[in-house]
Amino acid sequence: MGFISEIFGYLLNWLYSFLSNYGVAIIIFSVILRVILIPITIKQQKSMKKSAELQKEMTEIQKKYKNNPEKLNQETIELYKREKMSPFSGCLSSILQIIIILAVFWLVSQPLTYMKRIDSSLIEKYTTEMRESGYNQNNSYTQIALLDYAETKYNELTNTLENENVENREELEAQREEYNQLRLNMGFLGIDLSKVPTQSLNDWKVYIIPVLYVITSIISIKMTTAFQKKKDKNEKKDIIINQEESEENKAEEPDPAEQMAQMNNSMMYMMPFMSVMIAIIAPLGLALYWLVSNVLMIIERLIINKIMEIQEQKEEEKANG
Repeated sequence: MGFISEIFGYLLNWLYSFLSNYGVAIIIFSVILRVILIPITIKQQKSMKKSAELQKEMTEIQKKYKNNPEKLNQETIELYKREKMSPFSGCLSSILQIIIILAVFWLVSQPLTYMKRIDSSLIEKYTTEMRESGYNQNNSYTQIALLDYAETKYNELTNTLENENVENREELEAQREEYNQLRLNMGFLGIDLSKVPTQSLNDWKVYIIPVLYVITSIISIKMTTAFQKKKDKNEKKDIIINQEESEENKAEEPDPAEQMAQMNNSMMYMMPFMSVMIAIIAPLGLALYWLVSNVLMIIERLIINKIMEIQEQKEEEKANG
């Protein structure tokens, strides 16, 4: 996981070097990552469409081999092999999302290591100094606390060095430069992205991004559910007779397609819930990444669904001659 965080860190640091703002860099980073993931999203949509089409064949197989469980399983496996499908293919994208979530979490919670690539000895040196001074002890994220500490010390030394008669100027300037290496501009539209919601309960601003993330998650789930219901309604017209005839068989033998749909639905609801739980205990930079990703995902889904509808219409027109 650290390897993926390092790759993300290279990209985020490169963006920050041009933009000089952590929040804006995260937004552009989110856009780039969503663009990279578009082929996987399209593949997932096609996989969902194909699995719905296989439902009719699955019903026929269940009806034919309802008294032969071994043959039923064999034919089911053969069907998925022939169509080059996996009953759990829809879960792969969710697994990938979990990997990305963890990688970005490590990235935003340890920006000095994964983003700025600061030498560990320098981090350890000033972490010890910070702890001995008792600064920001309530922050459970050491490197996030160190960013704030470095900013404070940098400003103090800058004010000190404005005095022309200051002693040990060169030594103080060298120390200020070290503090400067540990600094990041974490301000974004008046919100400090280094803050953790559960550790900043008195600051109402820390709830803005998580609340917006929850709202966009609800919109995304409703869109997915509405689209799935529309597909199910269309498929039901073709398979309703077979479904009634094989109802007894379905009670005895679970439908792999239905199992896959149920698993996908569970993952669809679990991901936002898990993300919210992490977002309120993580630095706000992570919640901002999820918020932007959600907005992009909604736009992306609208476009992909529209394209797929147009393709389906063309296929129907071609089939009808």
